[in-house]
Amino acid sequence: MRRNSLYPAGIKVIAHIRLTNVCNYFKIAAVMKMIYTHKELEKIFKSDYQIKKATAEGTIYKIERGIYSYVPYVHPLEIITKKYPHAVFTMDSAFYFHGLTDVIPSKMHLAVIRTATRRVANRNIAQVFTLEKYLGIGKTQIVFDGILINIYNRERMLIELIRNKKRLAFDYYKEIINSYRGRVNELDIMNIEDYTKEFDTEDYIFKTIQEEVF
Repeated sequence: MRRNSLYPAGIKVIAHIRLTNVCNYFKIAAVMKMIYTHKELEKIFKSDYQIKKATAEGTIYKIERGIYSYVPYVHPLEIITKKYPHAVFTMDSAFYFHGLTDVIPSKMHLAVIRTATRRVANRNIAQVFTLEKYLGIGKTQIVFDGILINIYNRERMLIELIRNKKRLAFDYYKEIINSYRGRVNELDIMNIEDYTKEFDTEDYIFKTIQEEVF
């Protein structure tokens, strides 16, 4: 079967997995849309040799180092979510994903624990190191471009906006502040108050929010 066949190349996985139960056939459609790490594929193909063989035959595609899929194209957000499942989208990325700015971020901004031993070796990703006690504050999930991602909610991002005010370009900062003003009735005030209490600069953050947003 050639890659330009009318049938998905991934359907050939049936021959490799050697399905023993007819029910497994109904899993193929879902499986073909997923991405896998090399370790996960070893559980399917049983050996590195079989993985290499499947890749050479076009049964699976090597998207990048350690990441594979049954389809040739995988959304970048899906790859990031797969490789860094505990990271959280923040700063420029989060502002854009929440529709608070029209500025498309030049890099994906990910919040990670400051003591994380695994560094992100990707020039398209900007790591934002944070203390472990802050990582989960306001963490939620949204669907963006059809991909479920970890991201800070708008209330947490308002706090991050204030905390990083001096580091951001003035026009960029004002654009996002104005977006918050236009959505003030959608914000959870109790969340903002609770989140703010967790930071050392609580008084400054809350005072600035009151003056510039409410």
